[in-house]
This record gives sequence, C-alpha cells and structure tokens, in this order.
Amino acid sequence: MAVVEKTALLDEKMEEVFDWSKDAIPVRDALWDHFMESNGHNTDETEASMQKIDAKSDDEVKAYVEENLKK
Repeated sequence: MAVVEKTALLDEKMEEVFDWSKDAIPVRDALWDHFMESNGHNTDETEASMQKIDAKSDDEVKAYVEENLKK
C-alpha cells in the first residue's frame, strides 16, 4: 500500500487559499468533487487523478486549482 503524504495546501480551506472562493471545504475535497464531476463519478479515475495531485508541489496544485476550479 502506498503512503501518501498530505501537502499543507490540500488541507487548507478553499476560502483561505483563494480570494475568489467562498467554499469552506478543504482544497483536497474541492479537487475530489471536481474530478468526480469531470469523469462521470468514476471513483477509480478520481483516485488516480488525486494521486497525481498528491505528487505535485503546493505551487503546482494552486496553479491547477486556479486554472480548473476558478469560476
């Protein structure tokens, strides 16, 4: 079983990291919801996408969220 280390950014609330967000959920949960919506609620695909996010730096995660979740 792989050990996944949490990044500080993923555990922060969306509204605390991004001034454009009003969501009180953690960035990790917002990304999970985003991937679930984009792949037809396929849990296996979402888990694979989240593993890729977990491997990124905080700056890379922030850039991804800015590009894909900002409305």
